[in-house]
Amino acid sequence: MDHYIGGAFVPGDGERFVSENPATGKEIGAYARGEESDVASAVAAADDAAGAWRERSYTDRAEVLWDVYDALRERTAELGELVSRECGKERSEGEADIREAAHMVEWAAGNARHPHGDVVPSEIAAKDAYMRREPRGVVGCITPWNFPVAIPFWHMAVALVEGNTVVWKPAEQTPACAEAVAELLDDAGVPDGVFNMVQGHGDAGAAVVDDERVDTILFTGSAEVGHDIAASVAREPGKIAACEMGGKNAVVVTEKADLDLAVPAAILSAFKTTGQRCVSAERLIVHRDVYDEFRERFVSLAADLPVGDPLDSETFMGPLVEASAVEKFHRYNDLAREEGAEVLVDRAELDVAPTADGHWVGPFVYELEFDPEYRCLREEVFGPHVALIPYEGGVERAVEIQNATPYGLAGSIISDDYRQLNYYRDHAELGLAYANLPCIGAEVQLPFGGVKRSGNGRPSAREIIEAVTERTAWTVNNSRDIALAQGLSADVKTGSEES
Repeated sequence: MDHYIGGAFVPGDGERFVSENPATGKEIGAYARGEESDVASAVAAADDAAGAWRERSYTDRAEVLWDVYDALRERTAELGELVSRECGKERSEGEADIREAAHMVEWAAGNARHPHGDVVPSEIAAKDAYMRREPRGVVGCITPWNFPVAIPFWHMAVALVEGNTVVWKPAEQTPACAEAVAELLDDAGVPDGVFNMVQGHGDAGAAVVDDERVDTILFTGSAEVGHDIAASVAREPGKIAACEMGGKNAVVVTEKADLDLAVPAAILSAFKTTGQRCVSAERLIVHRDVYDEFRERFVSLAADLPVGDPLDSETFMGPLVEASAVEKFHRYNDLAREEGAEVLVDRAELDVAPTADGHWVGPFVYELEFDPEYRCLREEVFGPHVALIPYEGGVERAVEIQNATPYGLAGSIISDDYRQLNYYRDHAELGLAYANLPCIGAEVQLPFGGVKRSGNGRPSAREIIEAVTERTAWTVNNSRDIALAQGLSADVKTGSEES
């Protein structure tokens, strides 16, 4: 099985690519690399199915997803293990990926019975004024490897319930997980053409973006690709793109922080998923008054975090996803040294690798006085690479450092002073903010997205509804007379006089 088009799994005719376990290097499977013709077939199927699908009721469309929800709940351990084997997340995170997918499906399907419009007062007593949501049509979804089941359902669950059809290009690093998602929807009886999947690389994703029959693009991934997509879509009248991209996130630890909370929050923020979350923290901004103690405790933990087999219950960090991620990690570690960092923990080369062929690295921790020109403090690494940055003065200085990056996705402040929390709330340039928590751990009923280089104002998850629907404003006259807004005259002048 390769692609899923028009209600059936179909083989691809192009070259094949291999999915490998990043912990062992062993092959998981070989998959067809989708071509422009495969994408065209998928879009045609979605376009043909769009009319009938939008005519169904919300609750009827949601019935398909309730079956998916039940399967996700029943198969959490099985599917979670697949996630761990294919993208390298440790076992509990693999299962959390499936639970998050279930939560998103639950929210989207449950939302089918909630209000989908707004009744507003008209200035004319004889009029009713309200808004309705209508589906945009064909939605193209392009998703990353690091949440290979959860993020696709962020995009697709809401899009489907709102009456759109879908063409999905999953990440090339996790095609087995993508195939499992397609099987879930097929087993649930999604009508032919309503959901379609084309495996492949970036050229397949580009074909989805470029197809004029696709009305909306939903993208989660790197800033470079996301901004290219947004620019391309902006040139096509009527098409929109919702892009959620990367971050150079930070945890601020003030002098009023409880270090018993701050240290584990920082460890989770920096090293969960081996630093491969778009919300992972690569900067820890710590007040001088607590810096020495924080550094000692953080370094001690980072130096001993268990790195190993993702399926071992004792593992905290699994491997990086692929060789190019390892190369990038080492490149930025070298850059930090070049820019004057003092290295505190260097486990970039593990003394004993858990397996011979895995993409293994450990935490890399360094301290560096802040300089807005340092690239290692501004650019996203997407690995267990973290800077400790001391600051002096008030929380204002910490927030200034927090904001000194082109990104604005996620951040956290650790403080027992509500005034500091409120200042951070009002001035940190973020789409996702946390207080006395790690900067990871989003819930599906909240928006997920960033500002600046991290997103284009159309966040993923719950708020994706704004990207996959149009709101139509209705005004209904209940009178036999015509009364216009703003007191405009309703008299009709013909330009001639009666004799």
